[in-house]
Amino acid sequence: MMSCTSELNSWLVQQGLREQDRESLLRALCEQLVNRGVPLLRMQLAQRALHPEFGGIGFTWTRADGMASQYFGHLQTGPQDEWYNSPFYAMLANCDAELFADLTGAEVTRFPVFPELHAMGARAYFAQWQPLGKMTREDYDLDHIGGEGVVASWCFDCPPEEAARHCETIRGCFETLVVVLSAASNREMGRALLKVYLGRDAGERVLSGEIQRGSLQLIDAVICLFDLRGFTKLSEQLPGEALVEMLNDYFGHVVEVIQSHGGNILKFMGDGVMAMFNLGTLEEDAQAALRAVAELAQRMEVLNASRVQDAKPLADYSLALHAGEILYGNIGAPSRLDFTVIGPAVNLTARIADLHRTVDRAIILSEEVRNAAGRDREDLISVGRYMLRGVAEPVELFTLYTPQAVGAVDTSMTVDP
Repeated sequence: MMSCTSELNSWLVQQGLREQDRESLLRALCEQLVNRGVPLLRMQLAQRALHPEFGGIGFTWTRADGMASQYFGHLQTGPQDEWYNSPFYAMLANCDAELFADLTGAEVTRFPVFPELHAMGARAYFAQWQPLGKMTREDYDLDHIGGEGVVASWCFDCPPEEAARHCETIRGCFETLVVVLSAASNREMGRALLKVYLGRDAGERVLSGEIQRGSLQLIDAVICLFDLRGFTKLSEQLPGEALVEMLNDYFGHVVEVIQSHGGNILKFMGDGVMAMFNLGTLEEDAQAALRAVAELAQRMEVLNASRVQDAKPLADYSLALHAGEILYGNIGAPSRLDFTVIGPAVNLTARIADLHRTVDRAIILSEEVRNAAGRDREDLISVGRYMLRGVAEPVELFTLYTPQAVGAVDTSMTVDP
């Protein structure tokens, strides 16, 4: 007959083979332990999160409330007092693989969290730390943790001497748990990073196997080109940190608005953003793009007012929309591919974007976008017919009539382009 520890190890391996996500895996493990007679009251586990916004992810399970997860900021930027006063930090600082505490005696005051756990009913505390890879426990820089690994704690509502026996069960399967969690973490981090760096749609396509060079798909979409005006002059006047802060501030709003309306960010191009709307039909694409543009016009006005109040540098913006057929897929060299768009419609969008100064409008869109959105829309106003470089026939252009989009932002607030 298999021992409890052997059964748990076998069960963990099976969960890993099924590619169980971490939250579901840990919830099921805690339930397995309780069902096997372990008086587990609370479990907490943390791993590093390879993400631009977050330094780590934590999972907390309690017998009363079930599972919850939380992302933590990078140590250099987030609140640190709770971390420095935690049992986890003490373990890492002392290079300890384990920590056991009797919460029924004097040890209950050792860390700020212990009285809280005692009030919940915990009588014993057991924590473990297992690094991954070549980095040993002695190699860790606690203020700049870059290594992989898992730290976990287990609280029991039974006498400490009884809890010590249950720690053997958990100790026997902890390494297996770390390996399975590491595999799940790598999968989840891979998905997250692909979406962050390639965009939501391109990331999903790459994950689904669209990775062969030259694999392209012909789609109908609305192409969007956003550009910060006056950026070149600002880049000559501002220190690098202020310039990056400004770009991140504006781009943060642009990306949030476009994605909230179903659009996909294709790439950042210096002071510009290329995006597309591909929701199903050109009518849906055009309507979604115009809703995004209208919201963005309002956002930019509020953002610039806020930056004026904070005495920060400003930039005006321009935005061009065009609808048509594009090639979407993998282009590049065998060792360096880009998931991007090409085609005449993309080129024409760039030509349209070049006319913002000529038509004196922040927002310009093509007749194809107007037709796809509905020719009877009264908020789409013609700004005239123009000859575009590389285009044989004159092209009629339109603007979106909103108080924010009639002209450029107040030039008293910006640097001249």
